[in-house]
Amino acid sequence: MFNKLAEPFRHQKIDLQQLEQAEDGSVDKAQRKAKNTRATVKKIWGYLAAEKWKLSFVLLMVVVSSFLALYGPYLVGMAIDDFIVTRNSGGLLRLLFGLGAVYVVHSLSVWLQNFWMIGIAQKTVYTMRTKLFRHLHKLPVPFFDKRQHGELMSRVTNDMENVSSTLNSSVIQIFSSILTLIGTLIVMLWLSGLLTLITLLIVPAMVFGMKWITKRTGKLFKIQQANLGQLNGYIQETLSGQRIVKTFSQEQKVISEFRVKNEQLREAGFWAQTISGFIPKLMNVLNNLSYAVIACVGGVLALNNMITIGVIVIFIEYARQFTRPLNDLANQFNTLLSAIAGAERVFDVLVEKVEMADEEKAAELEQLEGEVEFAGVSFSYEKDGDTVNDISFRVLPGETVALVGPTGAGKTTLINLLSRFYDPDCGSIFIDGHEIRDIKRESLRRHMAFVLQDTFLFHGTIRENIRYGRLTASDAEVEEAAKTANAHSFIMNLPRGYDTVLDQDGGGISHGQKQLLSIARALLADPKILILDEATSSIDTVTEMKIQEALVRLMKGRTSFVIAHRLNTIQKAEQIVILRDGELVERGTHRSLLGKGGFYSELYHSQWKREVPLPG
Repeated sequence: MFNKLAEPFRHQKIDLQQLEQAEDGSVDKAQRKAKNTRATVKKIWGYLAAEKWKLSFVLLMVVVSSFLALYGPYLVGMAIDDFIVTRNSGGLLRLLFGLGAVYVVHSLSVWLQNFWMIGIAQKTVYTMRTKLFRHLHKLPVPFFDKRQHGELMSRVTNDMENVSSTLNSSVIQIFSSILTLIGTLIVMLWLSGLLTLITLLIVPAMVFGMKWITKRTGKLFKIQQANLGQLNGYIQETLSGQRIVKTFSQEQKVISEFRVKNEQLREAGFWAQTISGFIPKLMNVLNNLSYAVIACVGGVLALNNMITIGVIVIFIEYARQFTRPLNDLANQFNTLLSAIAGAERVFDVLVEKVEMADEEKAAELEQLEGEVEFAGVSFSYEKDGDTVNDISFRVLPGETVALVGPTGAGKTTLINLLSRFYDPDCGSIFIDGHEIRDIKRESLRRHMAFVLQDTFLFHGTIRENIRYGRLTASDAEVEEAAKTANAHSFIMNLPRGYDTVLDQDGGGISHGQKQLLSIARALLADPKILILDEATSSIDTVTEMKIQEALVRLMKGRTSFVIAHRLNTIQKAEQIVILRDGELVERGTHRSLLGKGGFYSELYHSQWKREVPLPG
């Protein structure tokens, strides 16, 4: 049957293959194991339970509205049998007033339950989103290194909004539908067992139809949510790297890749919505069939004086009320599947292990001299092979050590280990004689500052970006740091000075000016240990001189680790550590390393030759 329905849409790639996989269970086992609908619903209920008193009032209003929805048709039947058929208008007016009051109170109770439930849903989603955002900030750096940032953003925004819209309506609808089903069935049995049996004959067909449909839509909604996250991640990635895209003229490439991902999302959404759309159509067909049968059988019974006309009218209305909750439940079930798919993605993040807690004996270091020692440190990002292997060297307080080596030699890895973004697999790192695992991370990082090649500035004023180094700093201290960093003059030339609002990631000012602000931020933090990743690359000569002057001031009296790309900038370093393939191959001063004629000497002379200008 499905093949025939799908015939007009053979060009849709997702149609038969993915649905056949969904039916025969050939979907990736790891993916299926990660999906646990019951556990997800239980977790959502755990958040809703925090508002149990408000939920009790909502449930009370649902009971009232469901009872009045049942009582209204019964009064209509009474009006027909007791007043219209008998042509007795004496009590008809009072009954009509009563009927009007029933529907007014019913409408009020529905409004109240919706009003309260929206408040509960928004509070629940607020709590979930806050917990998710807080949890993200507790996760270790490796978690973010392995995931697209846009895909994580999709979980915080799209998936949470999906949960929100579902809680706003589906919870009430489910309660109401269940109560209406139970109440309607009781009254129908009381009125006529035969007509009730006829009405119930359509239930197996409804259940079979819903099962057939939801079996397919459940998996498709999960595919849709996953594709949406991938698309968001790709959009975020390409927009962030727009300069690179344009520099290499790769617009058509990214548009083509976007088209593929967008097509995958469209296909998944098409089939999820199309197949779930069969439910109301199926319900309408069965409802109309049920009405016709009840009308025919009820008419025969009325001709034989077994039931009254009023009962037939009541029963037809109740039959509609009986099938409508089934229809609503089926529709809400599809909505729930979509929301659960989103909630699962949120809870997948919440169950990720947070950054390992500090040891109980971890100390809070108020003062730091800045002595650093690597002792037999080895580490690997993956299980096979070491990224750095048996690294040992010592840096005295206030010294500058330059880390030199080819790409992939392990320079950035050592910085990540020193910052405790990662922990060594073996060996130890000591600061002032304390093993860094015995120092609280917050205390350790409070004594460190970074000036990286790729600066990052937040959306906000220049003053706020500099103050990020120390939030308690006064305006005067912010401006003093900017002056020391040679940033004050260009800041004052901006239209609003320190109150100039920067675009996202510092758009609106030059790369060199971003670096100066980054240096000012580090100066304001007043760290004892400084991490520098070649801050003068791709900078004009005048700005480079300003940055170099600012860096000299910044490094004065501080233990500095410089990741060096241009060797002529590190000649005055007290130590130069040469890394190759994760091994420490040479260590010494610029002069001593040149005298050895080893790997550093080769690097220096080959780079020097490239930088010597050709004769005119």
